[in-house]
Amino acid sequence: MTRYLATMLFAFSAVALGAAADISKVNGSIDVESGREAGDVETVNGSVNIGSGARVQEVETVNGSIRLETRAVAKSVETVNGAITLAEETVVSDGVSVVNGKVTLMRGARVDGRLENVNGGLRLEAATVTGGIETVNGDVFVGAGSRVDGGIHVEKTSSERWRKSDRLPRITVESGAEVNGTLHFEREVDLYVGAGAVIGPVEGVAPRRHDLP
Repeated sequence: MTRYLATMLFAFSAVALGAAADISKVNGSIDVESGREAGDVETVNGSVNIGSGARVQEVETVNGSIRLETRAVAKSVETVNGAITLAEETVVSDGVSVVNGKVTLMRGARVDGRLENVNGGLRLEAATVTGGIETVNGDVFVGAGSRVDGGIHVEKTSSERWRKSDRLPRITVESGAEVNGTLHFEREVDLYVGAGAVIGPVEGVAPRRHDLP
């Protein structure tokens, strides 16, 4: 009887406090409705869409894209194979990570942690990243009105295929953008910096720095 009462009290408290339930699948996409609150949202094979104004915790998939609609809030966002899009005024309080895929941060989006991938572009359109940007083979575009704290780091690749490739990652910082911290390059890149951009020290590719056309 005592255990039963304790269980009922716990369940009542969870409802009273509005505890958000996790959403999990193995195969299939997940759509969190606008304005809804949820815990962790995860699937293995499928995309995830977080609706406008929704609030969730960790968002994860293995094979699939992730999109946060306008003013959605998440703790972290991660996929292995797929694109990630953060729409206007979204907030991710931790990091955003993808292995093979493009990441786009639209106007007013904010990542209070690291933005990273291995292969695929990283694009900021008047967005903010406070934990730095890291990639291996991806292009990085920091658009006008964007701010990056923690610098940009392009890691050395261990792949012979990539080392012999003629194409180099392109790192672009537009006029009106700001990158605070070191721009550290462990491999060759093409670095383009607008005349009105503000950047920190550059390590590794100073001879390859060019102004934007």
